[in-house]
Amino acid sequence: MKFSEMPYTRPDLEELKAQLGTVTQQLKDAPDYAAAHEAFLAQQKLMIHLETLATLSSVRNSIDTRDKFYDAEEEFWNAALPELKAYEDAWQGAMLESPFRKDFAAQYGDLMFINTEMARKTFSPAIVEELKQENTLVLAYDKLIASAQIEFEGGTYTISQLSPFKNSPDDAVRLAAWKAEGGWYKAHQPELDEIYDKLVRLRDAMGRKLGYDGFTQLGYYRMGRNCYTKEDVEKFRAAVVKYVVPVASSIYREQAARLGKSYPMNFADNALMFRSGNPKPCGTPAEILAQGKHFYEELSPETGEFFNTMLDNELLDVLSTPGKRAGGYCTSLGDYHVPFIFANFNGTQHDVEVVTHEAGHAFAAWLNRDRIPQSYIWPSLEACEVHSMSMEFFAWPWAEGFFGEDTRKFRYSHLAGALTFIPYGTMVDHFQHIVYEKPEMTPAERHAVWKELLGVYMPWVKLGDGIPFYGDGEGWQRQLHIYVNPFYYIDYCLAQTVSLQFWALLQKNKDNAWQHYMAYTKQGGSCVFTKLLENAGLESPFGEACLRGVCETAKAWLDSYDLTGLA
Repeated sequence: MKFSEMPYTRPDLEELKAQLGTVTQQLKDAPDYAAAHEAFLAQQKLMIHLETLATLSSVRNSIDTRDKFYDAEEEFWNAALPELKAYEDAWQGAMLESPFRKDFAAQYGDLMFINTEMARKTFSPAIVEELKQENTLVLAYDKLIASAQIEFEGGTYTISQLSPFKNSPDDAVRLAAWKAEGGWYKAHQPELDEIYDKLVRLRDAMGRKLGYDGFTQLGYYRMGRNCYTKEDVEKFRAAVVKYVVPVASSIYREQAARLGKSYPMNFADNALMFRSGNPKPCGTPAEILAQGKHFYEELSPETGEFFNTMLDNELLDVLSTPGKRAGGYCTSLGDYHVPFIFANFNGTQHDVEVVTHEAGHAFAAWLNRDRIPQSYIWPSLEACEVHSMSMEFFAWPWAEGFFGEDTRKFRYSHLAGALTFIPYGTMVDHFQHIVYEKPEMTPAERHAVWKELLGVYMPWVKLGDGIPFYGDGEGWQRQLHIYVNPFYYIDYCLAQTVSLQFWALLQKNKDNAWQHYMAYTKQGGSCVFTKLLENAGLESPFGEACLRGVCETAKAWLDSYDLTGLA
């Protein structure tokens, strides 16, 4: 079924509550495993339908935040979902206490119970009102960012639409674009500060209500961190500073030399990798999607069938339009056994990465679309990001179709960007840990923390140069994950470390690399992250040797890469 044809009707909340209560009671009353299993499948079907409706509303609201109908539906879901949490919690309690727990584990594995126990640590009826407030504040942030109308060189642009100017090879245009965007954020900083201040204090209060010292532990449980701890993340951050930051610094030093700039460079100059311009896709959005079709059809039979399903059923919404939410994501529509990709094409390298990155997520979901329980379709989020970031590298042999004469630029900048991203992403995580350890900080103090961390993780950035917001060391407020999904960012860094392993395998043998990828992806969410890696013959990013190894291999490749003729 095409996305435009998928029906949406607001469900009757009281009827939903009754249905959830009924299946929970059926599970409790089950005389044998067959009856318990029947109740389990009924609950799965009910939750899949519920989540499909909520997702349809959310996606259609994302596509046009000005749509009054779906704006009202989002208000409904923001209030309804916290109320339904109590019924989900009751179901989870019944599953954990079921006399047939061993039977369920024998059929579906222990992970569903591990994750259920963790999920129950994130909720109590006492925080329902706070969850509603959190949803309202997150929506306010989304709408504020989506509402941006930035005047620039006689036109009016959204944040996404401004991106090509922020990457312009013309120094004056590029600097002016960064100043224009920074000016918009600066003008709306009181609102951004207020929303975040309320979110931090609200999340801290929820953590304390649930018996934690603050939000951090609750945040880890909400993220489903079932195989590593805050201490493991701290060790990873230390390894990033030790191994990745020096490599990233050398990449930017070479970039400064190519551009004829002094190191460190301001944000505007850091954004330009080559004096002749950053790599650009060589076609229209339709042509990029057509090349994506070509890539996936040639990569494997499974990926070909998957991508054609996406195209045929309008499951990619990728054009940047007024009122559209910023960013991009992949989600699932369980009733129809299909994923959906949301993105904002902007005429930059990012457009191709949507077709590879977000489609990497979508392929993994499609491959595991029929898994029971439905929670096994997706693994934990850092494991999910391996699917997407690695798929970007698998597209390299088809890069010429995406980038034409800029192909050599693309391969260099893609690998360099993978390395330089890790310090930034790690900084985002470090920032959030500090913030939630001291929720009483003022907005000014939070900005000061970010500014200090810039010196540790991104020494290649020079502040000032008249760039508002960014030049003031306040750019964290553009990172929507900080507002919307707290602690969701180290996931990208852990996954990037794994994706660089796939890149290294690809340099030796493409078929062997793909076998490892499929071995990893076919597991869905049936194992914890570290076990998924082990089963696929991959190294855990928490071992210091892993980061050291990928840095050495990638740096050697970059140093030997022929940049002749690429100014």
